[in-house]
Formats: sequence, structure tokens, C-alpha cells
Amino acid sequence: MDAVIEFIKILVPASVVLYGAYLIMRSFIQKEIEMKKLEIRGRSIETILPSRLQAYERMTLFLERMAPQNLLVRLNTTSFPAKEFHQMLLSEIRSEYNHNVSQQVYMSEDVWEHIKNAKEDLIMTINDAASEMTLESTSLDLSKKIFEKSISKNIDPLALALSEMKKEIQRTF
Repeated sequence: MDAVIEFIKILVPASVVLYGAYLIMRSFIQKEIEMKKLEIRGRSIETILPSRLQAYERMTLFLERMAPQNLLVRLNTTSFPAKEFHQMLLSEIRSEYNHNVSQQVYMSEDVWEHIKNAKEDLIMTINDAASEMTLESTSLDLSKKIFEKSISKNIDPLALALSEMKKEIQRTF
């Protein structure tokens, strides 16, 4: 019986010391893991930050280039038939969009939806204006009609998308 008591006298303090060492080591290892995570996150931010900013810049440029006042002036250098100009406008919009579609990985879903909606709204406006053209209509006639339709809108989807993108940049950076 004395041997069991002596064994317990040794075992209990040793167990307490061992458990304390375990808690200290666990705490130390968790802190080290957290430090490594922070270090990795810091390095990834240094790498991704320039790419994200470049994506926002590219999409800002896309939205500015697609604004009717810029798009129509840039493409309407000579007098085309309205139907040909209509196809040229749609081709330019789709080409610009496809060129920048990969930028969505750097943006929130909400901002990307605004950009897509702005593009689709512009295409619908151009199609609506083109549907009102006759066979004799020129690119100038189509441009005027597109300007009229875009000015008559209560909300400019391109400006809204640009505004939402700016808000996201300010929140993020």
C-alpha cells in the first residue's frame, strides 16, 4: 500500500508538470503557426495588390471607353451605313469585354455584376437605336439616336458600375 501511495506522490506532480509543458508547447506552436500565416498573407498581399489595382484600372478604362460619348466619337470617323456601324459597335464592345473578362477574379461579385449589366445595357441601347434606323440611315443618325437614348435614362449603368468599383477600391485599400 505504501508503494502505491509513493507512486501516486510521484505520478501526480509529474503529470501536472507534463500537462503544463504540453500547454506551453501547444501555445508556442499555435503562435508560430499564426505568425507563419501572417507572413504568408503579407507576402501574397504584396504580390496580389499590384495585380488587383491593375485590374481595377483596366476595368475603369473599359467602362470609360464604352461610354457612348467616347465609343461613338472614337469609332465614327467616316460615314458608314447605320447597319454596318451597328455591327462595328457591338463587335468593339464584345472585343473589349472579352479582352478584360479575366479581371473579374480580382473583384467582388457585386462589382463584376455591375460591369456586366452596364455592358449589356449599352448593347441593348445600341440595338434599340439600330432597330429604329432605316436602310438609308447613316452612322451619324445611329450615333444621335444612341446619344438620345442614353441621355434619357434615369440611371447610367456605366457610371453606376464605375462608382461601385471606386467604392470597392476605397473599402479595400
